[in-house]
Amino acid sequence: MSAVPLWTSDAMQAAMRAETSGALPHAVAGISIDSRTLAPGEAYFAIHGAVHDGHDFVAAALKAGAALAVVEKAQADKFPSDAPLLVVDDVLGGLVDLAHASRARSQAQVIAVTGSVGKTSTKEALLQVLSAQGQTHASAASFNNHWGVPLSLARCPADAQFAVFEIGMNHAGEIEPLVKMVRPHVAIITTVEPVHLEFFAGIEAIADAKAEIFEGVEAGGAVVLNRDNSQFARLSRRAKQCGIARIVSFGADKRAEARLLDISLHATCSAVHADILGHEVTYKLGMPGRHMVMNSLAVLAASSLAGADLALASLSLSQLVPAAGRGVRHTLMAPGGEVTLIDESYNANPASMAAALSVLGQAKVGPQGRRIAVLGDMLELGATGAELHGGLNDAIKTHHVDLVYCCGPLMHNLWDALSTGKRGGYADSAANLEAQVLAAVRAGDAVMIKGSFGSKMKTIVTALEKRFPGKAVLDEAAV
Repeated sequence: MSAVPLWTSDAMQAAMRAETSGALPHAVAGISIDSRTLAPGEAYFAIHGAVHDGHDFVAAALKAGAALAVVEKAQADKFPSDAPLLVVDDVLGGLVDLAHASRARSQAQVIAVTGSVGKTSTKEALLQVLSAQGQTHASAASFNNHWGVPLSLARCPADAQFAVFEIGMNHAGEIEPLVKMVRPHVAIITTVEPVHLEFFAGIEAIADAKAEIFEGVEAGGAVVLNRDNSQFARLSRRAKQCGIARIVSFGADKRAEARLLDISLHATCSAVHADILGHEVTYKLGMPGRHMVMNSLAVLAASSLAGADLALASLSLSQLVPAAGRGVRHTLMAPGGEVTLIDESYNANPASMAAALSVLGQAKVGPQGRRIAVLGDMLELGATGAELHGGLNDAIKTHHVDLVYCCGPLMHNLWDALSTGKRGGYADSAANLEAQVLAAVRAGDAVMIKGSFGSKMKTIVTALEKRFPGKAVLDEAAV
C-alpha cells in the first residue's frame, strides 16, 4: 500500500474546479459512492443513481466518517454550513474531472481490457500477475461503465507502477469516452461474440463498438487481439487505421505471437505450454477451462508489453482463483457425501455459457454422481434469443451433461430441444425452480448454475448453500 494519501483536498478542489464549504481535511484516503461501504477518511461523491440520489445519504456518509462530501451546487444548501463539502455543478462530472487528473499525474503502465466475454477474469489475472512485480491498481468488481471507469481511475494511487481498467459496453459509442479517459499503453480485446444483439445489427457491429478502445491508446502503444476470433481481421484493420503499429495476436493460430503450443485441461486447473512473444513458457493456470487458458495468453502478452517479467508473470498464474459468481467452487455436504457447486451465476451469454458447460463436463463426480446444469435466461439477445438458447443443446451433448434444469421464458427453447432423459425440470423463474433443484441434488453430483444477472440465479446458489452447508474450495495451488 502507498504511504502517500490518495488525494489532498486542495488537489481535488483544483481538479474539479469546486467551491468549498466547511473545514476540509488536508487529505482523503479513498473515494466512495456508497455510504454503506464507505471507510473512514474517504471522500463521498453524492451521485444520482438509477434508483437513488446520493445527496440523500450525505449525512449518513459524514456520520460514518467521510472526510468530505462532493455535492452539486443546486443541493448544497441542504447541508449544515460547517459540513466539509466540495461543491460542483454535477457530481458525476466532477468525478470524471478527477479521473482525468488522476490519469494526468500517473506514471503507471496502463492496460485496458474489453471484450464480449472474459473482461473481469482477464483484469483479475492481470492484477494477480502484476501485483507480484510492483504496486498495481485495478478496477474493483466489474466497475466498467460510465461511473465505474472514472471511479476506478480516480482511485488510482499516484505512485502505482501498473494500472488495469475494465471497459464495458452494451451500446455503440460507450467505450470511446471511457478509453479516452483511461489512455492505455496496452489495450486487450478478449473476444467478440454475439452478445447484446438486442442493440446491434450483428457481430460485425459489435466488433466495431469494441474497436472504439483503439481511439484512446497512447502514442506508441499496443493492442492485444484474439487471432482465433472471427473478427480478428476487422479489428486489426481498425487498429491500423487508428495509427496503432504494434498489434499482438494471441490464440492457437500458428501466426499468433502469443501462441498456445500444448494444453492439459483438468477439473480445477490447466497446464499450459505457450510461446509468448518469442519466449517459450510452461505454467499452471489455477482455474479450469480452455477459455481461461486462451485469455491467459493475452494476460502474459500484455504484461510483457507493459514491462513485466514474463517468467514471474507465468508463475503467478498458478495462484489465480475465480471471482465471485464466475466459477467459484464450493464443496457442499449432502447426506452420504459431497456435492460440487460451481457458481457461475453472475452473468451469461452464449459464449460464456458454452465455456461453463465445458468446465462442468470436466468436473469430477462421485460413483452415483451426475453433472447437472441449472440454467437461466441469457438476456439482451434480441430476435436471435430463441435460437441461441435452443442451440445450447449442442454443448450439453458435447460435454456429457447428465441433467438440465431450466428457468425463464427463453430457456424454454432449450427445454424443448433437450432429449427426455436430460430433462431435470423447468420453471418460469429461478425462485420457482429452486425447490426442484434442491430436491434433486444428491451426494456425488457436480452442479453448475448460470444465467444472466437479471435471471437471479444466485437465489438457487444461496438455497443450495443453505440446504447443504459446506465451504468454498480452491485449487491446491492457491492454498
